[in-house]
Amino acid sequence: MAHIASFRLPEILNEPNQHYEPGSKARKAVLASVKELLSQAPIKVSCIANGKPVETGKLAKQYNPADHATAVCEYHEADEALIKTAIDGALEAQKSWSNMPWNDRAAIFLKAADLIAGKYRAKICAATMIGQGKNMWQAEIDAAAELVDFLRFGVKYAEELYAQQPPRNSATIWNRTEHRPLEGFVLAVSPFNFTAIAGNLVCAPAMLGNVCVWKPSPLAILSGSIIMDILHEAGLPPGVIQFVPGDAPMVCKTAFASRDFAALHFTGSTHVFRQLWKDISSRLDSLRSYPRIVGETGGKNFHLIHPSADLRTAALESIRAAFEYQGQKCSALSRLYVAELAWPEFKKIMVAEMESIKQGDVSEATNFMGPVIARPAFDKITGIITKAKEAGGEVLSGGTWDDSKGYFIKPTLLLTKDPHSISMTEEIFGPVATAYVYPDADFEKICDLIDTTTQYALTGAVFSRDRAALILASNKLRNSAGNFYINCRATGAVVGQQPFGGARASGTNDKAGSINLLYRFVNTRSIKETFVPVDEYGYPSNQPEGAI
Repeated sequence: MAHIASFRLPEILNEPNQHYEPGSKARKAVLASVKELLSQAPIKVSCIANGKPVETGKLAKQYNPADHATAVCEYHEADEALIKTAIDGALEAQKSWSNMPWNDRAAIFLKAADLIAGKYRAKICAATMIGQGKNMWQAEIDAAAELVDFLRFGVKYAEELYAQQPPRNSATIWNRTEHRPLEGFVLAVSPFNFTAIAGNLVCAPAMLGNVCVWKPSPLAILSGSIIMDILHEAGLPPGVIQFVPGDAPMVCKTAFASRDFAALHFTGSTHVFRQLWKDISSRLDSLRSYPRIVGETGGKNFHLIHPSADLRTAALESIRAAFEYQGQKCSALSRLYVAELAWPEFKKIMVAEMESIKQGDVSEATNFMGPVIARPAFDKITGIITKAKEAGGEVLSGGTWDDSKGYFIKPTLLLTKDPHSISMTEEIFGPVATAYVYPDADFEKICDLIDTTTQYALTGAVFSRDRAALILASNKLRNSAGNFYINCRATGAVVGQQPFGGARASGTNDKAGSINLLYRFVNTRSIKETFVPVDEYGYPSNQPEGAI
């Protein structure tokens, strides 16, 4: 298609959050959508290969974590043959997709963003609530606002990337740069905890002309299927994104066996990511090119409370960081380091506020907390609480649970005298925070302790009104967190404002929500065109003396 203009995107801004006040249209719409989806449960979900639904006959269910006897959807799992079909179909789709003019690809994702912001907002929030256990607010900031932001800002950053051209041209020469898609397909393996992350794992590579084979989490099938519906309604061509739920080891093994495997885009556990990296490295000799490996994994995130901190702010921010979405965020607060001088008041505020937290089914709008996602998570979290108590940890609040109907664990605050205890070092991914009280004079030493206690480096925060203390902590903890917060909680990164990602065992730190991530999914071709032919092969320095 002829390229006859250089187009500019509309102004890109963050999607405003709906607040869902009592009586608001937005609140009524989401609750109505929750009711409608539950009335249709279990909703039938097919694999999507080459733009068409595929029923394999191998059925599985996604359950409501607040009512584990209720399946929200029943879905077909892909087998090895379907994965191979999906790979072949994606590679065929890439021939036309990668050559589609950039403005037309951009328009598809901008339309998808508008569909989520409007027509599908209530539905995708409702699916995230009943399927993934998020309350209305958490579903809004994830499945609606953040997913919209990922799409709109992704397009904006892609435009900026394409605009990057060589700054110099010699006489009679024109230099140009292409940022072409990867040669092959991207395997996207997405988590249950953020609908927006799942969408970004496939859409970020796709908007650059790549094609994706998407293995969604079995705990987030319903919301994932809605994303596919939205993308196809927005005009995404068949085969660009292949939606293939299935056994993770089988899907990954089949993908890695293809010579056209070009990249892994992953969010999940550190253990799984490391194993996948090893599996990929064992296949290098048979691959067409060196694959890109992009991953965001675990965290053991901290809040450091200096004696000068505003203690009410620190306590309230700690509650949000630790217990929003039941602590099932990669960025969730798990380690609290509190100065002796601050501890009595901080503890008083924290415990009192925790006791007022309402927990229950997320379809009840007044509940701040819901369930953890599934039985394995419930058993792991309660097991760690038990081990922490047996090792001498003191329960200051919470520490109880109930799985009779849903997987509910009370928000739990532990106190330990051992900064290397299990609850201070092992990732929990649940509503548990552990406090360690340090001598006021040991602020610098505690920074060193925070830096060396765990293998992770995702998020962290320091609370202080002493600028020297803030500078010291920022310098000491430079490598301890990819996202570092000052006097605010260590969660809630916003696309376009705080690009998200961590290093060490927390991932490759490629910063979702920034142009940084997009560089991982392009190959650069430098083009040099010369306008004036040379007259001879020799150089002036080759001429004998007196020849000139």
